[in-house]
Amino acid sequence: MKALLFTCMLVPWLVAASARKFDQDSQLIPGSLPGRELNSYFSDHLKLRRARRALPSADELDDSPISEGGDVSDLPTCLLCVCLTGSVYCEEVSPDMTSVPTLPKETAYLYARFNKIKKIRSKDFADIVTLKRIDLTGNLISEIEDGAFSKLTLLEELSLAENKLVKIPMLPAKLTSFNANNNLLKTKGVKANAFKKLTKLVNLYLADNQLEAVPHIPENVRILHLQNNNITEVNTDTFCRSNDTYYLRPSLSEVRMDGNPVVLSKYPDSFTCMKVLPVGRYR
Repeated sequence: MKALLFTCMLVPWLVAASARKFDQDSQLIPGSLPGRELNSYFSDHLKLRRARRALPSADELDDSPISEGGDVSDLPTCLLCVCLTGSVYCEEVSPDMTSVPTLPKETAYLYARFNKIKKIRSKDFADIVTLKRIDLTGNLISEIEDGAFSKLTLLEELSLAENKLVKIPMLPAKLTSFNANNNLLKTKGVKANAFKKLTKLVNLYLADNQLEAVPHIPENVRILHLQNNNITEVNTDTFCRSNDTYYLRPSLSEVRMDGNPVVLSKYPDSFTCMKVLPVGRYR
């Protein structure tokens, strides 16, 4: 009688152990399913597993290899990138990321650095009005469609450094920091009013481009980097105001113009409103 009781207790335990070995994610409770239903469960579960492998989801990582002809845009963003609350990190994505990924609605911070994004379309950020920071450093961006950032009323920081831009797009009014270092910008690609309406802009980085002149600099800018361009001259209206000898610009605390052809000592009246002289060539 004891042997029979032991056997009856052992069989369900062995069945459950087999289920756990078959799939570590299984939540079967020993003895919860009769044998016939258990076999049906295993069959259905196996089919589900195969279906998941055929169509990966953001909730379950599929380790099956991507075919050579596959497109990264076909995969869910949070499978390719790291998605935390409000932040998406898509850095050096493999296979190559050639366009801005589809973002979760609540995204506030996007870091998509060192990929092969070539173009920013007007629809890329149209529905993500919560964005406060976008960093697209180190891509291949040569074109930005009109209005690409027009709906981003909360955007404060934008980095397009180390790309292939030849002109600056229309920028959101609340920007405090804009970085376009290491591009192909010339003065004709920077509209006269490109920064005029950016009354909150504090940091402006335009170094290592091909600018021939200093663009209009908003009043609140503190840090201005223009080094390693082709700037050949400045005038009394570049930083100051020729019609106002009492005008002061105390907020502009760092100006770099080194690596330009301009000899700054030739224009002594151009810096009278500033509390510091620009870093650059003086002889």
